[in-house]
Amino acid sequence: MPQENDRKMQGVKRSATGDGGQAGTRRLWTRAFSLAIAVNFFMSLVFYLLMTSMALYAVERFGASDTAAGLTAGSFVLGALAARIFAGKFLDFVGRRRMLLVGLLLYTVAALFYIPAGSLGVLITIRILHGAAFGLASTAISASVMSLIPVGRRGEGTGYFGISATLATAVGPFLAVLLVDRAGYSILYLVTAVSAASALLVALALKLPERTLSAAETAAKWRMRPSDFFEPRAAAVASVMLVAGVAYSGVLTFLNSYAQEKDMVAAASAFFLIYAGIVLISRFVVGRLQDSKGDNAVVYPILASFAVGLGLLAWAPNTAVLALAGAFVGMGFGALMPTAQAIAVTVAPDHRIGIATSTFFLLLDAGIGLGPFLLGLLIPLTGFSGMYAVLAAVVAAAMVLYHFVHGRRARRRAAA
Repeated sequence: MPQENDRKMQGVKRSATGDGGQAGTRRLWTRAFSLAIAVNFFMSLVFYLLMTSMALYAVERFGASDTAAGLTAGSFVLGALAARIFAGKFLDFVGRRRMLLVGLLLYTVAALFYIPAGSLGVLITIRILHGAAFGLASTAISASVMSLIPVGRRGEGTGYFGISATLATAVGPFLAVLLVDRAGYSILYLVTAVSAASALLVALALKLPERTLSAAETAAKWRMRPSDFFEPRAAAVASVMLVAGVAYSGVLTFLNSYAQEKDMVAAASAFFLIYAGIVLISRFVVGRLQDSKGDNAVVYPILASFAVGLGLLAWAPNTAVLALAGAFVGMGFGALMPTAQAIAVTVAPDHRIGIATSTFFLLLDAGIGLGPFLLGLLIPLTGFSGMYAVLAAVVAAAMVLYHFVHGRRARRRAAA
């Protein structure tokens, strides 16, 4: 990493991490770090169980159009986006552990209301509230885990933390298809509630590092300037995630429908399993490569792989190509998330890591949340294949965007 990696984490209580030393020298695998990974797994499992099945459920239960089905799926993320605007600002005022527990409690309660939802409007409302709870909890755990990772191993540690979401990517879509096919949506939503409750139970045993607020921060507690909710330095690289989020939402929301249209449902399940397997492998390599070789050495190949994967989806003449696309998308979007998150929190000052984390996921959520609605408008014009072709071109253009918002500066620092 560039010179920013030499900074020491400040304001973190050593008793919470159990290192007794400086952030740059403490060990990575602590009890708190391991429990945080478990919490993130159960939280992410809920997300993927619902995101990959919700559009089809809206069509089958309420006769929704492609656009309305996309809105139903994406409204969860829009709720998360709204919550993150305030979660980053008030994270350290409320307390990281307290925000996590409150968010997970609401996350569990909201999951119980999917079964009695009797109309599409009620379902969308539940999705928004459920997403808001997710936004609170995920902002708390994502910001806190950065304080648990030694600064010099941030790329590696963020990659390991992301393995939890990777496993959920494999288990969630596969389990959702299996439960809907053999047991029905009611059982799916019951499993969703149990997963959310599991995240809450694990979080009760998790002690998170809390920052000691300065007098200036306390005095500005109720100040509502844009900078209090938004970190511009993190927003630069997060803009790339906005574009990537729109592209990945096309995979999450419409791949099952696309596979049904092409009679390749089994290949769609294989897609997510291969995706998860590749991402899991990449987490042991990409983070260390980023720490040692710099950001550009990994981001450009990652974006290129993502574009190739979407191009293969657009082509997909048979099940083998559709499944192969999962490998390229896994090395693309799956590896991009922790890589870009590590950049976002590294370029921000230590006392704004919470806001930087919120900003990063704010733009990512905007992409994933708005994507299904926008793509639902595109599909009638292009079909699913044309949609994936458009998304492949959009991700290729994101390489140019990355160059201007971060890549050229990273190259100058590496040369220096």
